[in-house]
Amino acid sequence: MKNAGQLDARTLLYVSVAVLTWSSAYASIAYALSAFTPGELAFGRLLFASGVFLLYLRWRRIALPPPAAWPPLLGLGVIGLGVYHLCLNLAETRVASGTAALLIALLPAATAATSALWLRERLSVRTLVGLAVALGGVVLVVADRGGVQFQPRALLVLVSVLAAAVYFTGQKSWMRRYGAEAVTAVALLGGTLAAAPFGLALPRALAAAPLPRLAALLWLALAPTFLGYLTWNLAIHRSSATQVSSFIYCSSPLAVLIGWLWLGERPGVLTLAGGAVVIGGVILANTGTRAAPSGLAEPQAQS
Repeated sequence: MKNAGQLDARTLLYVSVAVLTWSSAYASIAYALSAFTPGELAFGRLLFASGVFLLYLRWRRIALPPPAAWPPLLGLGVIGLGVYHLCLNLAETRVASGTAALLIALLPAATAATSALWLRERLSVRTLVGLAVALGGVVLVVADRGGVQFQPRALLVLVSVLAAAVYFTGQKSWMRRYGAEAVTAVALLGGTLAAAPFGLALPRALAAAPLPRLAALLWLALAPTFLGYLTWNLAIHRSSATQVSSFIYCSSPLAVLIGWLWLGERPGVLTLAGGAVVIGGVILANTGTRAAPSGLAEPQAQS
């Protein structure tokens, strides 16, 4: 597959599925944490998602990368999946949802910065302005939903943001060689191994957890983790990491929309205005731009 760096219809479909599933993750995490520790929840969702992913690869007859490529891919999984989910789960036990939403919204900017430094993607003024406008829209949404309260554990969310930015950017060159699906599978295994020491009591927690909490864990594994990361990485493989990551800004307005349709939580005028600003910023960041080719060489397999 050629990486044209364009947001075509298939890429937009992949991004839409990923962002929709990820928008449901924060509420599911908060709900499941009443029955699982942050480590058990991270290990459980990654373990189940890895198992489903291996079955998916077998069904699709997709070969895994050769052993020489595993160490760096496992390392990316440790950083972008293990560290990300452990820190985010731990933060959600103390950090207000508005604070977490605002800090997570820094991820597109962090991804743009790492892409510019690592992959040498050239960022146009239009892209930078669009990212800034969309972030402003997120601020409006958060302000209308209770504002921001800064706590020490909020730094864990920043660690998650940096870890995810490294993961999104670092896997790009490996996808060109081995494909998005195979690379995602190995990274998921790396994340699972990283979370395993923190989830050793998972079997006992699964036996004691109420059925609704078990359902929340399974949802996290199947939707935001398996389906979300699969479609997200397929989108990154087809376009630039900066362009695709800009759509993360849509998570906050989507979460509000889901709450409105599902729970009857009517959004305020400021939230609706913020959602419109987010959409406008994302459109601005992704129109009239073309991703510059990476200046990095393809990674070479070691003998």
